[in-house]
Amino acid sequence: MSTGTLLAIVIPIAVVLALVVVGAMLFTRRRRLRDRFGPEYERTVETAGGRMAAERELRSREKRHDSLDIKPLPDATRGRYAREWAGVQEEFVDRPEQAVHDADRLVTSLLHERGYPTEGFEQQLKDLSVEHGRTLGHYRDAHEIETLSTRSKVTTEQLRGAMVHYRALFDELLSDGGRARHARA
Repeated sequence: MSTGTLLAIVIPIAVVLALVVVGAMLFTRRRRLRDRFGPEYERTVETAGGRMAAERELRSREKRHDSLDIKPLPDATRGRYAREWAGVQEEFVDRPEQAVHDADRLVTSLLHERGYPTEGFEQQLKDLSVEHGRTLGHYRDAHEIETLSTRSKVTTEQLRGAMVHYRALFDELLSDGGRARHARA
């Protein structure tokens, strides 16, 4: 066999193999992002204008998140937050609107205590999406109701819903979401 014939066979095979490897890597990366971000993956695809842009955004969130000092809570702090949440729930009976505002403040305080920056709601969502993508919809919904309540445009049932939504994220943050950074191997 001549060198030209051998190259004519080997080069296309190498190109096909390279394409298969690249395709497998892209598929694996996409699946990993979907698994990690849950419903937030599809939401980001919709808002970013496509999969490539969304995946760049999600990888950027991961990089920022890795630079944060997210920490588990000591047992005493966890207990204090649990008691404060119980107080907010009790407050709901007599002052539902105020209880929702207090729930929002308590969640923000818990975020700060865990090491999440709290400089703005949109950035909070991005930072939380990395490890709490499955409960992020709860936080969005609760925050929207809380914002509407400042203009007295909500019903008691909506306020009750906000408390349920806040509770979902609160419980996950309180239990460290099962994945405190320092606990990972």
